[in-house]
Amino acid sequence: MDGDGREGAPLERTSEVPVALARALDGYLDHLAVERGLSGNTLAAYRRDLTRYLGFLAGRGLQVPGEIREDDVRAFVLHVRTGSDGQAGLAASSTARVVAAVHGWHRFCTLEGLSDDDPSRAVRPPAQPRRLPKALSTDDVERLLDAAGLGDGPVPLRDRALLELLYSTGARISEIVGLDVDELQLDPSGSSVRVLGKGSKERVVPVGSFAREAVEAYLVRARPLLAAAGRGGPAVFLNTRGARLSRQSAWAVLRQAAHRAGLPRADDVSPHTLRHSFATHLLAGGADVRVVQELLGHASVTTTQIYTHVSVETLREVYVAAHPRAR
Repeated sequence: MDGDGREGAPLERTSEVPVALARALDGYLDHLAVERGLSGNTLAAYRRDLTRYLGFLAGRGLQVPGEIREDDVRAFVLHVRTGSDGQAGLAASSTARVVAAVHGWHRFCTLEGLSDDDPSRAVRPPAQPRRLPKALSTDDVERLLDAAGLGDGPVPLRDRALLELLYSTGARISEIVGLDVDELQLDPSGSSVRVLGKGSKERVVPVGSFAREAVEAYLVRARPLLAAAGRGGPAVFLNTRGARLSRQSAWAVLRQAAHRAGLPRADDVSPHTLRHSFATHLLAGGADVRVVQELLGHASVTTTQIYTHVSVETLREVYVAAHPRAR
């Protein structure tokens, strides 16, 4: 055992979080809520990951942020990857999320003078396979949108408008269900929608003519009927009780439409599938990556560049069409 008593501390052991560590965690979460405007769900995820981290540190006998060393951070990363506390080991992507939370907390502690340096600075998350987003073909998108509008009454009109707007804007599902009526600008000469993205950042996104017509039809012929079942409110998309449509219900709308359309792997179609399809189709049509970045609300163009992959089929088509001796 070395001088600080950490050698041999069981990795699976977690303890009640010491007061100084708990206060540092609360201060960091307050900072994220106030300064960065993170959502309640995101804050809950940070609290969950960091509480696990601080419990692990307590199990190694650490009481204050200034006592934490790089070896402690590395041991924790191994701890969550292997599930040595009896919990399931985390995948590389989930471990990367936890490591990001740990980095953020340690940077906060350093800036607040709770520790002299950042022991997590040199710790990197495990490498993870690069997965390209799965996009629907334009034909499959049309089948999906047509399937959403099948049937009579206000609900099919709502569902068609919901999915048309998702695909037309590339917005996140939370951004679309969070829309209020006064955030829509529907005009044949140029329609747009104002969405509130991550970190409470607003952006204005153009709306195509097909989505505009679907939303107008819903607002005129369906939304008043749905609103009559509730107390009224500003939400664009309403459920059958007249309240704002939830993310879960919007997800179910998409899943049902995917099955009705007979799409391959319909269970894997998600709201993010339409977002991926939006970006991929724009770039395939010649849109500049930085324009797509703005439309998606990405903070960094690096995030958007994952969509710029070119399929083998596209490469072959371009090669055959352009090379003088390809045929």
